[in-house]
Amino acid sequence: MNATAPHDPGPLRRMCWIFPDRESTRMTATWRHFFWDLYAEVAGELGLTWCRHAPDAVTVDATDPAHPRVYVDEEPVTPQDTLFITALYSLPYQSMDVFNQYALYAVLEQAGFYLPFPPQISLIGNDKLATVLHLADSPVPPIPSVRIGTGRDIAKHRYEVALGGLTYPAIVKPAGWCGGGGINLARGPEDVRGLASLAQGGDTTLVAQPYLGDGTVDYRVYVVDGEPYAVLRRVPEPGSPVANASRGGSMDFPPVPPELAEATAYFAEKLAIPFFCVDFLYDGERYWFSELEPDGVIAPDFDDPGRTLQRDITRARFTAYRDAHAKWLANRPLSTTPRSEAR
Repeated sequence: MNATAPHDPGPLRRMCWIFPDRESTRMTATWRHFFWDLYAEVAGELGLTWCRHAPDAVTVDATDPAHPRVYVDEEPVTPQDTLFITALYSLPYQSMDVFNQYALYAVLEQAGFYLPFPPQISLIGNDKLATVLHLADSPVPPIPSVRIGTGRDIAKHRYEVALGGLTYPAIVKPAGWCGGGGINLARGPEDVRGLASLAQGGDTTLVAQPYLGDGTVDYRVYVVDGEPYAVLRRVPEPGSPVANASRGGSMDFPPVPPELAEATAYFAEKLAIPFFCVDFLYDGERYWFSELEPDGVIAPDFDDPGRTLQRDITRARFTAYRDAHAKWLANRPLSTTPRSEAR
């Protein structure tokens, strides 16, 4: 992995993350230390400004629909100088923002902005079963999955019509959360009933999958410009069915396993976006395709005070965004250029 030297980013000046403004003061400090501050530093090294805003910070004047004007906290932005990161975030305290997020992503796309992952990709990556169906012919087989909607009729157990092929123990988890939140082990159908009744309290859609066994290892492949750039290996602590760091798992950065490197070409062709992460599970004998993460966390290598690897992957990611924006801008038909950009 080679660091990319900074150079003139061209017309692009700003990368703006659209992120629900729902974090507690404690978690805001955690995430700033974990990655937000580093993102801003690396962007600055590339001559770019990095910012993070809630959906309501974006205002659009479409009184002339052919030439919309877009503002971020009252500052005008254009497709030439700004790209937006538009991943859906749907943890339970963000659920009220999901529609606003997705609707805004569609508005920005229609207003002519370059989105490193457009709304459709964000939606596919957010729902775990949509991911499996979109990438069903993956060379690394997806984990067999059942999607369970919850609501006021959950006590009727009508979802059980789809559980006949599920083996136990099984993993039951929210269809659209992240970070290992809400993942539970069900020993049988009665456990699934109990978890579904709890999920009913927040209208949380669930996914059920066969448990691959104790010690199952999670591999996150960071894909940049269609190539496997690095891999994060996460190992669960003894007795835990989840390898995420938030659940006590340990992390390291080994070489990319050849089977996963080879599979990357398939995912790059299906997604055709400058950066994404693919999560795989290894049960000791074979790999399974687990999840797609368009805005997957680039975890820090805390054993290195300079966090060199995290910076390197982040720099490669942002460089890929910058280069893709420049290519998109060069290939965009002149008729789509808003009049305000030419002034």
